[in-house]
Amino acid sequence: MLGTEVLDHTKKPKPDLSLHRVCKGKNDIALQLPELKKLLEVLKRKRESCCGNDGDGEKCGPGNVFLVGTGPGDPELLTLKAVKLVQKADVLLYDRLVSNDVLEMVGPDARLLYVGKTAGYHSRTQEEIHELLLSFAEAGATVVRLKGGDPLVFGRGGEEIDFLQQQGIQVKVVPGITSASGIAAELGIPLTHRGVANSVRFLTGHSRKGGTDPLFVAENAADPDSTLLMQHGLPANTPAAAVERGTTPQQRMVFAELNDLADKVAQEELVSPTLIIIGKVVALSPLWPLSSKEASCLMEAV
Repeated sequence: MLGTEVLDHTKKPKPDLSLHRVCKGKNDIALQLPELKKLLEVLKRKRESCCGNDGDGEKCGPGNVFLVGTGPGDPELLTLKAVKLVQKADVLLYDRLVSNDVLEMVGPDARLLYVGKTAGYHSRTQEEIHELLLSFAEAGATVVRLKGGDPLVFGRGGEEIDFLQQQGIQVKVVPGITSASGIAAELGIPLTHRGVANSVRFLTGHSRKGGTDPLFVAENAADPDSTLLMQHGLPANTPAAAVERGTTPQQRMVFAELNDLADKVAQEELVSPTLIIIGKVVALSPLWPLSSKEASCLMEAV
């Protein structure tokens, strides 16, 4: 039995998993490398044992990598395929936005490796993540790359697919409910509505190009660029919503007109991950124009 293990779990709230052994301390590659080497050796021996027993060519070849979307936060929003892969994976590399509830689903023999990123801190560079995925796959492991939302929406999934395919590793993608869709549904906001909005645009918080439709913001919650959007033609009274940790028990939200949005976000001290939806469709939510406290109370009562 390999025993479930968490490696490099330093910048993520640690799940209360009795079977997990946590490597504590700062992100020091020199400290983590022996653990990773040990894991690779175990995986290689496991593959060699399988090859020796039945000579199955598939078992002797490289493993597969699955890019799995975990949705906006609520573990019940995972797809059935995602749950099955999480439960049977040998190794799981997961990002900051993957909830602890999802990590509770991993199999007893799995290894967990945190590779999340925040502004100003990367536990692993993207290049290191590529190499880890490749090394585990070459050792014959079933590797799951867990990402919040959907792997191919602001998730750098395309970069990982491109790298691994160039190395001859098979990659499969399991889509997740992207945060914009999941959180909008949670608040009762239709992203499109006949006669109100017939298109949706997803932009990162670092974008400097304005949009006129619902806006997905991945970072910079305290600076939703309201002024810039108004300069590019959005009316100051456009309805808007900002939601921190949507679909989770920690969800907090702000509803405001566009010209007041930045002030109200700052007042409520919303932090990343926060999603912002801007457009007339926001006013169709049953929570509009309630205060953040009233909206939260109403959500808890549902």
